[in-house]
Amino acid sequence: MAPAELARLHAACFTLPRPWTEAEFAALIAAKGAFLLTHEGAGFLLGRAIASEAELLTLAVAPEARRGGIARGLLARFAAAARRAGAESAFLEVAADNAPALALYQSAGWREAGRRRGYYAPGLDAAIMRLDLSPPRN
Repeated sequence: MAPAELARLHAACFTLPRPWTEAEFAALIAAKGAFLLTHEGAGFLLGRAIASEAELLTLAVAPEARRGGIARGLLARFAAAARRAGAESAFLEVAADNAPALALYQSAGWREAGRRRGYYAPGLDAAIMRLDLSPPRN
């Protein structure tokens, strides 16, 4: 997906604080360690991995394509890509009032590790979530 397509889909999914622009997507994709995962134009995940940590920057699935496993598949691909890049853990921020997203992340093994007060807007906190990516011990 091109940055313009990413920006359009992002705008269909997010309003707070504001959708990201085409220029912002272009810059993020070009940044060191960034990787973009897509699903047939209906969803995408933008992440980055630097040293031993990965960050899930944004995950968007078209409203009409939700509840079909796209986000879950993108999360699994994110974990695999982050591990390949050498990450041992990952983090993300999600609106603390976004119950569907919180449930999705928790079901995929993410755990809340903290809060950023007023991160998205006054009174709207971000839940900081972490995922352990270290290989299972035998």
